[in-house]
Amino acid sequence: MRIRSARRSDLRLLQDIERAAGEPFRTLGMDSVADDDPPPLDLLESYRRAGRCWVATDPLSATGDRPLGYVIADPVDGALHIEQISVDPVAARRGIGRTLIDRLAALAPGQDLTALTLTTFSDVPWNAPYYARIGFRVLHERELTDGLRTIRGEEAQHGLDRWPRVCMRRDLLPAQATAPAQAPAPAPESASVAVSGAP
Repeated sequence: MRIRSARRSDLRLLQDIERAAGEPFRTLGMDSVADDDPPPLDLLESYRRAGRCWVATDPLSATGDRPLGYVIADPVDGALHIEQISVDPVAARRGIGRTLIDRLAALAPGQDLTALTLTTFSDVPWNAPYYARIGFRVLHERELTDGLRTIRGEEAQHGLDRWPRVCMRRDLLPAQATAPAQAPAPAPESASVAVSGAP
């Protein structure tokens, strides 16, 4: 698996991945999540230009350097906040989502960021339960920073609070910038987390 910075030529493929990653939500009756538009190209391009959009590829596969998953992230209140992470369902259960997150965990300490955060659906098996297995914990209301409260407010305005959502955090140690992460058992990674209308 190779993690690299996104290229401009990748961005439409990232939208395709996002659409495909939304489809499993239909099995849970969450059609509006499945039908949600992917991040617009100008937004993805702004993340790419800022150096905060990464893709996972498998150079040894038939798809070569074509992205199989991607992540975009923002610094929020001293943490690197995962705005969106999605994996193409055809590449699920290969550790792609975990590998992308581990890359963020390696990069964050070098930017004086001490944690990873995200928002996600609490009851969707491939959302909060999956993130808990790879080191995230649910934040209590009193632990939310101003930035996370703002993000949750934006999600509520977008209608994502029709289903229970939580903020989660994975604390990082400076040593994680160089130490390899342990690999938990693979889990479904066909869906996504985040804000601005994405699941």
